[in-house]
Amino acid sequence: MQQLDPTEQALLAAVDPAPMLGQVQAWSAINTGTGNLAGLAEQAAQLADAFAALPGKVTLEAPAPVTQIAADGREAGVAFGQHLVLRVRPDAPRRFLLTGHMDTVFPAHHPFQQQHWLDEQTLCGPGVADMKGGIAVILAALKAFETSPAAPATGYDVLINSDEETGSLSSAALIAALAQGKTAALTYEPSALPDGTLAGERAGSGNYSLIVTGRSAHAGRNPQDGRNAIVAAAALALELKALEREGLSVNPARIDGGSANNVVPDMAVLRFNIRPRSTALATIFEQEINSLIHKVAAEYEVLIHRHGGISRPPKPLDAAAEKLFGIVEECSALLGQPITRKASGGVCDGNNIAACGVPVVDTMGVRGGAIHSPDEFLIVPSLAERARLSALVLHRLANGATL
Repeated sequence: MQQLDPTEQALLAAVDPAPMLGQVQAWSAINTGTGNLAGLAEQAAQLADAFAALPGKVTLEAPAPVTQIAADGREAGVAFGQHLVLRVRPDAPRRFLLTGHMDTVFPAHHPFQQQHWLDEQTLCGPGVADMKGGIAVILAALKAFETSPAAPATGYDVLINSDEETGSLSSAALIAALAQGKTAALTYEPSALPDGTLAGERAGSGNYSLIVTGRSAHAGRNPQDGRNAIVAAAALALELKALEREGLSVNPARIDGGSANNVVPDMAVLRFNIRPRSTALATIFEQEINSLIHKVAAEYEVLIHRHGGISRPPKPLDAAAEKLFGIVEECSALLGQPITRKASGGVCDGNNIAACGVPVVDTMGVRGGAIHSPDEFLIVPSLAERARLSALVLHRLANGATL
């Protein structure tokens, strides 16, 4: 194993942990539930000011149009916040991508809005781990990296999007555009476990809505003239669940629709999620769902319209990704914090980046846990730990570490 040379030791000394906790606490105090556009705008403005300390240009990018299916079966637009992008040395021959997200799963009306200390090293609060702590790590790591002799010949883009928690639908095209031409990428989701374990392979994810249109009728006088959309949706749910197999989970999650008890319902919306562990399984499912829709529509004499699909492709580990993980793991060991990795059924922007052919490690953020719950916590010393890790990884990548 290589050892830290004097330049690397100086790089690590350049990581300044002093402002990091204050940044996390200030950012956590802003509610940035994905639908809270005012809170996201306030957060984006604060992040733009913070990242202006780095060279390059900060911009706020408009979200791409996105639609969803309402409970009544109608398709409607969804509003998202702007996405922050920092572009540094765009003409450099070797460039990297670092990504994070400013949104959380806690809407403005959620009771979990305040921070409190669990002990002297553990802070509980909304988004402290997922992932406002990760954003602080990005900023501190890049400030230190700018002191590296390799920095002037290295470029990077930073993306902090506003919609990761709902699938990055309005930022997917931006992620893909920024990934183009990058040597490697780092994403700052919190570690898979509080001990710092990284997420390795990830399953993919797809969210679907099936809008079933039947025919209403009186439930007593002429039910035979009706076509029950709820029954057809229920049949779809059962048959979808039957498509599960090794490496593919299917979760029928909700049926909207129906009418009064004396009316045959003419509309229903079935919502479900799939988690394929390979692209081949995702492709097979696409074929099977098309056949299933045709079958149920014919059997129940209803119309079925499909909305949605795979938004997070599966993320296997190819040779380049294995090498990037090796660099991260070696650097962590040199810092006295050896880490391992494990496969995950969760998804994130790392799925999207890997689908562009760019090797990515997507749990470079803080150590913490209980994310997406009112018990979410950050292990505060990990702010500096992870910033030093990222700075060292970037330095070695910039100096030509082979992927």
